[in-house]
Amino acid sequence: MSMTPTPGQTIGPFFGHALPYDAGHALVPTTLPQAVRLHGRVLDGAGDPVPDALVELWQAAPDGTVPREPGSLRRDGTTFTGWGRAATDNAGWYRFSTLAPGPTTPGAAPYFSIVVFARGLLDRLFTRAYLPRDEAALAADPLLSSVDPARRSTLVAHGDDHGFVFDIRLQGEDETVFLAYRRD
Repeated sequence: MSMTPTPGQTIGPFFGHALPYDAGHALVPTTLPQAVRLHGRVLDGAGDPVPDALVELWQAAPDGTVPREPGSLRRDGTTFTGWGRAATDNAGWYRFSTLAPGPTTPGAAPYFSIVVFARGLLDRLFTRAYLPRDEAALAADPLLSSVDPARRSTLVAHGDDHGFVFDIRLQGEDETVFLAYRRD
């Protein structure tokens, strides 16, 4: 049986106060020694912050496996589910406390899968935030190497003292590369 997806609908702007939940941004406690922060801003085409966007994070565990544990909506402080949701603040900032993902296949570049919901979008946007650690893995990544070299940097986070920074530009100059998922 084949099912056809229904079209997306714009349903905002209420993401910032209707869909977040307690500890949605905390995939792991910030006090965990291995915890890293993934944070950044969601910006519109003019470079202005989007204060009511919602950012979802999907990721592999540090060993590269895909977590299959329940509990994302009711965090227990110990179970790593690989999924989180964070609303942007008035300055467009989002943040996650998580673990650095591992490569899902040997030699692959590790990344965070990011989904963005924002007012005015007819459907969600998909992108990736690659970790900047392994230049050889980044160069060999099939998806990243298929992107115009001038735009690849929009898919690579950069490190800071707390983890990784990944700004998401919805359109305009330096627009983040967004991905389309087709049924094949």
